[in-house]
Amino acid sequence: MVLFLRNRKEVKQKLKLYRRLIVPFGLLLVFGLAGCNSNETVTNVGKLEFQQALKIPELLEPTIESDGTKHFSLTMEPGTTEFFPGEITDTWGINGSYLGPTIRVSRGDKVSFDVVNKLGETSTLHWHGMMLPPAMDGGPHQMIEAGETWSPHWTIDQPSATTWYHPHLHGKTAQHVYRGLAGMFIIDDEDSKKLPSNYGVDDIPLIVQDKLFTSDGQLSEDDDTPYGMLGDEILVNGTYDPFLKVTASQVRFRLLNGSNARAYNFGFTDGRSFQLVANDAGLLNEPVTLERFMLSPGERAEIVVAFEPEEETILRSYSSGAGITNGEFDLLKIVADSELTGSSPISKQLSSIEPIEVPADAKVRQFKLTMENEINDKLMDMYRIDEVVPAGTKEIWEIHNFGSEHNFHIHDAAFRVLDINDKEPPEYARGRKDTVFIPHGASVRIAVEFGNYTDLNYPLMYHCHLLKHEDEGMMDQFLLVEPGTESQVPTELRDDGVEHPHNGH
Repeated sequence: MVLFLRNRKEVKQKLKLYRRLIVPFGLLLVFGLAGCNSNETVTNVGKLEFQQALKIPELLEPTIESDGTKHFSLTMEPGTTEFFPGEITDTWGINGSYLGPTIRVSRGDKVSFDVVNKLGETSTLHWHGMMLPPAMDGGPHQMIEAGETWSPHWTIDQPSATTWYHPHLHGKTAQHVYRGLAGMFIIDDEDSKKLPSNYGVDDIPLIVQDKLFTSDGQLSEDDDTPYGMLGDEILVNGTYDPFLKVTASQVRFRLLNGSNARAYNFGFTDGRSFQLVANDAGLLNEPVTLERFMLSPGERAEIVVAFEPEEETILRSYSSGAGITNGEFDLLKIVADSELTGSSPISKQLSSIEPIEVPADAKVRQFKLTMENEINDKLMDMYRIDEVVPAGTKEIWEIHNFGSEHNFHIHDAAFRVLDINDKEPPEYARGRKDTVFIPHGASVRIAVEFGNYTDLNYPLMYHCHLLKHEDEGMMDQFLLVEPGTESQVPTELRDDGVEHPHNGH
């Protein structure tokens, strides 16, 4: 085991050098070192032994209140985790030392939470991908001070989806997520139950994150790339060097890119195809057969993979460029049991929800992303309202990226990607989404469907989900208001001691 640890550290030192050579599109960095190759691919391929069983996050059981509300308790707390044998790492977690439990509910459920902050400093907990009242969003205006409890509640009113939760404290989101505060939030409906749904058996969550470790096994927060942290080690559900034994002939994998900055181009080492059945915000109308697809930070996808007895394969992320898409990583070895339980074929009609369409006279909004991590030449201001949107409306948003690599996430909304540089998006990105990758120099048009809740006090966010960019100010605010009242809404929030959002940070 000592030899294993020594070799891991030697490999990590070499990969750390490669990581520092990654540069964004459009930037010229002079290293002053002969022979340096900025396109050197960071990789762990061939270096893993797949010795640790994949951890499956606990499925959190609610208490049922008298009116039928499902009540969940979550505690954010520091702890320690043994990622590598014999090495203890300081981490943060939710109801544990690293990551959080999976929350699973159905459309129509009333839910409530007690979120307790035992971190010793302020944080928040945001429900990424959720359609809900803005005051319950958990963004930068719903701060949870150290030692305090936040108690949001709402009714689940959206199609089935794989969503997630994570902190959203302005200026500290990257740090808090990186230390381990994140978890999966699954919404079921009648459509989704037709797919494999036995959690932990044929319905498996996969939270993929890259990390950089110091020589003594601690999480390094040295985010010395323009994008933020790009680590050289991979954790899946907080497991290093993982394997999974499957016992079903078809398995549904819920993939979440929970990394701060790295994108993953997923595929299997034996070249097998699989069925993509869902994007971020819900099921596709019909399955799509793929061999590869990419997720940038914050994006999710659901795939169904068929297995034969005693098969083995490795889920791998393939390098597809420079910047956040650079790197080739083995993620998870999958071994099929000698006897597999059968399952029904995947239906050709998955979702009964119609694709998002906008009216011919839909409002069009323009957004410019810059090299300075600004949106429309502005950095985030907690007091400023940047857009006012009629609740329940459908609009076209055009996002033009003049900066490095970015992506774009909108709170309390779902969208359909209309085109990227005037071309149809790739097959894996044509369903309901809430986050979209936008390469350097690209323009993306999306048809956006907004939530129905109005609130004049609590704004919602749209931002780059590369967390360093978000923390540095690549985020703006919008209010959802009663249709027809947009011109009556002030463009600044007040801080006058009355019940208003917590402004400033």
